[in-house]
Amino acid sequence: MFTQLRTLFRQVMHEGSDGGAIDTPTMNLAMASLLCEVANADHEVDPREESAKVHLLVNLLDIDDSSAKSLLNKAKEQSNQSVSLYEFTTKLRTLMPEQRYQLIEAMWQVAYADGVIDPLEEAVIRQVAELIYVDHSEFIRAKLSAQDK
Repeated sequence: MFTQLRTLFRQVMHEGSDGGAIDTPTMNLAMASLLCEVANADHEVDPREESAKVHLLVNLLDIDDSSAKSLLNKAKEQSNQSVSLYEFTTKLRTLMPEQRYQLIEAMWQVAYADGVIDPLEEAVIRQVAELIYVDHSEFIRAKLSAQDK
């Protein structure tokens, strides 16, 4: 699955050199920030969630551990300063539907990393899914898929 996901994100990140150029660093930061938003939703820092975020970014963005950790440090700072999810999600609406689904699935994986889904974590994922136009059925499919992993 991660190979397919990595391929999809590579395509999105490297295409768009026409009039609608994609700002890869901004999109990467937005994705990392959303993973941070899920992890912080329950107001508890869990090492399993922190590890999951690094692992998911390595696989999603095809970057190494140190790059993922650096990106997460920036994302945590941005997440702490943000007032809404909208500033992150507007950057990600250009993703293909399957890529948006896979982002939601990654968010679920972060939420499941500590073994407990807090209602606030689910609320964040639900809101992001709505803001990036992921259908409810896909939201549920992502949740079930992440739960099985």
